[in-house]
Amino acid sequence: MKLVIVAVGQRQPDWAQTACDDYVKRFPPECRLEIKPVKTEPRTAGKPVDVMMAAERKRIEAALPKGARLVVLDERGERRTSTQLAARLQDWMNDGRDVALVIGGPDGLDAEFKATAAETLRLSDLTLPHAMVRVMLTEALYRAWSVMVGHPYHRE
Repeated sequence: MKLVIVAVGQRQPDWAQTACDDYVKRFPPECRLEIKPVKTEPRTAGKPVDVMMAAERKRIEAALPKGARLVVLDERGERRTSTQLAARLQDWMNDGRDVALVIGGPDGLDAEFKATAAETLRLSDLTLPHAMVRVMLTEALYRAWSVMVGHPYHRE
């Protein structure tokens, strides 16, 4: 199975890229992680937000693996502990399909697109910068995998 993070925004600070790259390398072959950045629609004066989000939606959809389970990140999504996320990861692996986790742009994700998701996940009640979200999500997924396989990375 492959986990694919599709994230709006191409250029990340070096610290965030380094952290994400480190977690990506830690995943085993049976549960690979890939990050696919997609271009942010330029925020220009007079351009409606829904038009910008629709343009980003097209880019996101083009980056999604065919047949993947769609999980979107949203501030109103389900809260999960690390052990609960590990249980979801096990369910995803048992399902056998790839899983695409989508991080929206500066204005979030198109409402119609969000409605097509199999699941909606929330990382925090706080508003976070996109670079931090990528790092937190990659770490959370690695931690979930480590819980699932009994790796000592996670401690309770």
